[in-house]
Amino acid sequence: MNPKQLWSRRRPHLWFQLYWVVYLIWFFWLDLTIKDPKYIIHAPLDDLIPFNEWFIFPYCSWFVLLAGVTALLWWCDTQSYDKLCLTMFSGMTFCLILYMLLPNGLDIRPTVDAVGRSNIAMSIMQLIWRADASVNVCPSIHCQSTACMAMAFSHSKLAKERPALKILAWVWAALICASTVFTKQHSIIDVVCGLAVAFVWAPVVYRSAKK
Repeated sequence: MNPKQLWSRRRPHLWFQLYWVVYLIWFFWLDLTIKDPKYIIHAPLDDLIPFNEWFIFPYCSWFVLLAGVTALLWWCDTQSYDKLCLTMFSGMTFCLILYMLLPNGLDIRPTVDAVGRSNIAMSIMQLIWRADASVNVCPSIHCQSTACMAMAFSHSKLAKERPALKILAWVWAALICASTVFTKQHSIIDVVCGLAVAFVWAPVVYRSAKK
């Protein structure tokens, strides 16, 4: 099959990506309107996890993982791509609805003075903090979507009989999830709830798609 035919067959699947328009408008609208969250998320374990600004790099690698996995599955395995979109987007929608019903936030971010360090990681960290308020955190969409990407890739044709790629996908996903608590972007509760959304909902979609 030549590239033109491949493009023709895969082009309809790109309609899934229009969800990002809905998601970004919805997410930033909530980010701007929820200034005083009703529920502050916190767990004793959060106080034991040290802040480490260098985890901002695996945290931001989420964007690389998202673009890479989505593009690869769209081009090489549209069935896995469709499953990824269904699980990830439905889970994200569920999280946004919860943010509306249960406005929540964090109060664990350290101040720059308290950290007392100046480096490129801290500079990036401050940019993230300015752009992303400590609201709408539980469940963590960062972790929910990361788990969905790891699942979709590890079940795809690309990873079939390639255990090293599966391990790489899950190690990368674990590093991203860990980065959310080390950068104080999320509480450990957010991470657990985000992963729960992914792991509880994904089997339903995968089973339905298989049938």
